[in-house]
Amino acid sequence: MSKPTIVADHQAQRKEQPPPPRERYGAHKWLTEKRLEEYRANEWGSLELYVSKLAEEKIRNHALMHVSERREVMGLLLGGLYQHEGREYSVVRDVVTTDLDATEVSVRFDPRAFEKLFASLEDIGFRYVIIGWYHSHPSYHCFMSSTDVQTQQAMFNLRGHSAIVIDPVSKEIEAFYLDEGRVHSRPFAVYWDEYQSPYYGTSVRMRQTAAPEHRGSDP
Repeated sequence: MSKPTIVADHQAQRKEQPPPPRERYGAHKWLTEKRLEEYRANEWGSLELYVSKLAEEKIRNHALMHVSERREVMGLLLGGLYQHEGREYSVVRDVVTTDLDATEVSVRFDPRAFEKLFASLEDIGFRYVIIGWYHSHPSYHCFMSSTDVQTQQAMFNLRGHSAIVIDPVSKEIEAFYLDEGRVHSRPFAVYWDEYQSPYYGTSVRMRQTAAPEHRGSDP
């Protein structure tokens, strides 16, 4: 079983495709007032990241599953890179994770669980690009720690890559990206497919697998 590779922007072909229509995406329910203002300033045609309702639910539920233990979680963001009318954006369709080595302030993939992670990646039912990662900061709010920035620089340092940080205690979520070595917040939307019910941000579904990879975070 081969180890997956992270495809760089210049290697990935950006598919020409319009982003989700405005009637099929909305703001995440856990945005702070400041981030909600940023979302509203960008929601009409300037967003660079769209997260599927499925992926959002998995990220949120993964964090909530370990909230009583105050343990961080993490996973990989799977999706695609797109462009439309000169605008580039990314779509997260799903996430994967595996067994984790985690504490209240750090997390990494358990090295013994990589085969399980690779198997999960092989089971993804669409052609994907790893476009970033997510992890939690239980009760520490959303930011990029020095370790998080190191991880982002080492593995997800291109404009199209994102890091989603979620705090299941404070009920906050935020996406980040690097530009010339500096961390920036990235407004994003949660979208749903044509025949799905809209995103409400309230459903909680226990799931059995976990997913992403190493590099810890320290708030």
